[in-house]
Amino acid sequence: MRTRPWLAWTALGVVYVVWGSTYLAIRSLVGTVPPLLGAGIRFGAAGPVLLAAVAVAAGRGAFRVTGRQAGAAVVLGLLMAGGGQGLLTIAETKVSSGIAALLVAVVPLYVLALRRLLGDRPPKVTAVGVALGLAGLAALLLLGGQAGGAHGTAWWAPPLVLVAAFSWALGTVASTRLKMPPNPFTTAGIELTAAGAALSATGLASGQRLVLDEVSTASWLALAYLIVAGSLIAYSAYVFVLAELPLSTVATYAYVNPVIAVVLGVLFAGERFGAAQLAGALLVLAAVAVVVRAERTAEPKMSVGAGTMR
Repeated sequence: MRTRPWLAWTALGVVYVVWGSTYLAIRSLVGTVPPLLGAGIRFGAAGPVLLAAVAVAAGRGAFRVTGRQAGAAVVLGLLMAGGGQGLLTIAETKVSSGIAALLVAVVPLYVLALRRLLGDRPPKVTAVGVALGLAGLAALLLLGGQAGGAHGTAWWAPPLVLVAAFSWALGTVASTRLKMPPNPFTTAGIELTAAGAALSATGLASGQRLVLDEVSTASWLALAYLIVAGSLIAYSAYVFVLAELPLSTVATYAYVNPVIAVVLGVLFAGERFGAAQLAGALLVLAAVAVVVRAERTAEPKMSVGAGTMR
């Protein structure tokens, strides 16, 4: 049974807005918290809380999953929250949040390439939307002067963001090919829990330690925001919309997030919004419109909620 279209679009709107603010939150987090442990705590706290909420709201029936379905959710958690967000968190210790947002915007391009490799034939117009989105982001962040940040850039940090983006895109595409649990929020809970455990274990094994006396108030607030808004709310919304909307439409979040980041900077940090940024924002909006229209007129999508994808 399909959910109402407005609910899926509302969930995508949550992903647009909330994840647009998480780049700055991650930068605040890693100021005084080791990156792998910070990401591990973020997901390790959010996952069990989400599973408990599912148990209360939907009962034990929501946890009727096969071993194959649970394993698929674990794999996606390791790819998206683990590889995607975990590597991004490491990179943001040495690259500004603006540059990170720009680089993550290659996700739609990765998704398009992976779909073609797997035999899908996305509408040709979708490629036009991808190009528009990348051009808009270049104008928004490179010409607009908002790429600077609090951290110096190490040579390895931008490539690491690109690896993180690929891991996220791979998980996104895999979610349409694997048999997933019927309840998307159960799926999200399993994914977050698996990623939290893996990131925490990796951080401890690499020698990272959390020294409570050294953690700043800003880092604590950022961690709380990332747990509640970035993970419990937005990550769950993302998993939900993957089952409801075409892949390339969902992937437009990577275009919109940097726009949201700039708008928030103007509203709350006194940042300037110049002509180049305005032009970039308009290109981004055009990209979203092109991709959404193209996907709506294409063949019915494969999704975790359709046919044999269960």
